[in-house]
Amino acid sequence: MSQERKTYPKEFKVMSVELSNTRTDLSALAKELDISPALLYRWRKEFSSKQGSSFPGNGKVILSAAEQELALLKKELRETQMERDILKKANQHFLQGRQQIFGFIKDHCRIFLVGKMCSVFKVSRAGFYKWTVSSPSNRSIENQMIETEVLQAFEHSKKIYGSPRITLELHKKAISVSRPRVARIMKKAKLRSIVKKKFKVTTDSSHKFPVPENVLERDFKPGILGAVWVSDITYIRTRQGWLYLTTVIDLGDRKIIGWALSTTMKANDTVIPAFKMAQSRRPVTQQLIFHSDRGVQYACNEFRWLLEKNPLIIRSMSRKGNCWDNAVAESFFKTLKAECVYQHKFIDKQHAARIVFEYIETWYNRKRLHSALGYVSPEEFGRNLNKQNIAA
Repeated sequence: MSQERKTYPKEFKVMSVELSNTRTDLSALAKELDISPALLYRWRKEFSSKQGSSFPGNGKVILSAAEQELALLKKELRETQMERDILKKANQHFLQGRQQIFGFIKDHCRIFLVGKMCSVFKVSRAGFYKWTVSSPSNRSIENQMIETEVLQAFEHSKKIYGSPRITLELHKKAISVSRPRVARIMKKAKLRSIVKKKFKVTTDSSHKFPVPENVLERDFKPGILGAVWVSDITYIRTRQGWLYLTTVIDLGDRKIIGWALSTTMKANDTVIPAFKMAQSRRPVTQQLIFHSDRGVQYACNEFRWLLEKNPLIIRSMSRKGNCWDNAVAESFFKTLKAECVYQHKFIDKQHAARIVFEYIETWYNRKRLHSALGYVSPEEFGRNLNKQNIAA
């Protein structure tokens, strides 16, 4: 049987091209996005061939000369900030101990003067030369290896993980280490996981549209894919104004299967495109509960008519003023704000859109260890769940 061809929404294509303009290794980015490098190159070609327009048949976004120059300046600024951050990481994280500092000097002595590097890192040149001829103990070698692995795991997690998740990452590499030992290494290196802040509810339920009953009743573990979707909207601040993110999550694997970024709170810009993306990625072929809060975007006639087109879809809404009825969607936004939004100062809405897209599509869905899924990613959990259902 031939494999079903995947289709991608316009928003996904455009944001993939935008993100590729900030990367040097396009093959690695394609792997993160779970697409082929050839497809990413084709999207870039289609986008550039229209001189800044979108993909064929999806509308145009033509940039003026001034806007193109501004975009170039913004790109150069981001590259400069990136170079600064890389240098800062090398100085603050990878070079905390004498062993790491001496190792760095040894690896770069053909590029920089040894005396100069010793001066920068505030170590003695005699101490370095003594270190190069001494034989480190097995314990010292083991400690250095584990410290390096901990630091790399922390960097790969976008500085998000604490000692429990870092320990799990090391166990995946068959490295035997306890969580307290990882915690001590992180404390010594001054590495701290990101702590979530209290979530603020922003739902506008002051409307006269009919509100369906709470069919979901906080049953957040359906056990299969495509049985329950939950959705919500959140605000993202930029220097250019507010940006609104709408998400649709499949409770089967906690994956973000639909999303929409907009500059208005209208249903046609928020919940409708997010639902259509989810539907294109996972067509509704069985009974599905679609749960949300009582926001006007979900209760309005336009969205209600869209859902009622499919008789398999059952609408469900949270009780008034009870955010726990939609706890999974609320929890994702807390995670997004703590791990992504609060770690950046967005210069404009385009900058925020690119960062949020990258977080959802390359990190959260595919790599981030999810505690509710047994500390595996939504992508891996979904694959395992499908295998179990096929075997059954």
